[in-house]
Amino acid sequence: MADLKYYDIILKPIVTEKSMNAMAEKKYTFSVHTDATKNQIAEAVEKMFDGVKVKKVNTINLDGKSRRRGLTVGKTVAKKKAIVTLTDDSKEIEIFSGL
Repeated sequence: MADLKYYDIILKPIVTEKSMNAMAEKKYTFSVHTDATKNQIAEAVEKMFDGVKVKKVNTINLDGKSRRRGLTVGKTVAKKKAIVTLTDDSKEIEIFSGL
């Protein structure tokens, strides 16, 4: 397993209609490193954003899609998403405010 630092774990926020509706329940969706565990994701979110306390982390592994270009067959890159639920007394994450 790779030696991951907290700034390597969270790749980018996922901004979709479904993820924006979940923000009302203090659930935030991020694209994360494929080798990251739930504990590492929770620790990374708490370190990157001040005043945030993680209650629960749900992860989704997304396999690469099969693609074909002529006779060459391959797959796209596998991805991993994390849905982070914050505690009730936690602050909001600032990068999502104003969207």
